[in-house]
Amino acid sequence: MTKQEKADDIARILEELYPETPIPLDHNDPYTLLVAVLLSAQCTDERVNKVTPFLFEKAESPFEMVNLDVEEIKSIIRPCGLSPRKSKAIYDLSNILIDKYEGQVPQSFEALEALPGVGHKTASVVMSQAFGVPAFPVDTHIHRLAYRWKLSTGKNVEKTEADLKRIFPREKWNKLHLQIIFFGREYCPARGHDPNACPICSKYGRRELFK
Repeated sequence: MTKQEKADDIARILEELYPETPIPLDHNDPYTLLVAVLLSAQCTDERVNKVTPFLFEKAESPFEMVNLDVEEIKSIIRPCGLSPRKSKAIYDLSNILIDKYEGQVPQSFEALEALPGVGHKTASVVMSQAFGVPAFPVDTHIHRLAYRWKLSTGKNVEKTEADLKRIFPREKWNKLHLQIIFFGREYCPARGHDPNACPICSKYGRRELFK
């Protein structure tokens, strides 16, 4: 089986398991999604979803967010970790959105990645999930599964993203990246993984999958 055939079959299995791909982070619009994704760095989606209702009750737009001070934002988002850095980034990017974009989230990778606290992965999530632009955000689940399935060398997330974009159709990127995340959490964890119980790893067997 070629790598392309394996990728096509994996995509088929993922589509069967996850025909619907709800966005894991609760949000109301591109701005609240941007803030939620920023908060999710080194934090679980579940914890972010517990914190954001309190934050968005006070401020769900850039105009409302800048009326809070950084310390107040920090106290609300503390459970998400890295609160000093994240609170300043949220406050500063909200000011920039007001000053440069009339309070709207820009619809370009370049503009998003220029915002405080926003890297390529965060920008990719916002572009794909808020604006429907094809992107393949690579988180830890996707990075390790692409290596486990030998779809990428696993040298770094940039290489993994490039490899996955090359092997999967562009029109499937936005859905596939969520499907792989869901699959990694449910069937293919980093620790305690049982290949025999995994719908993908068990299908090929170690010799086929890992060659």
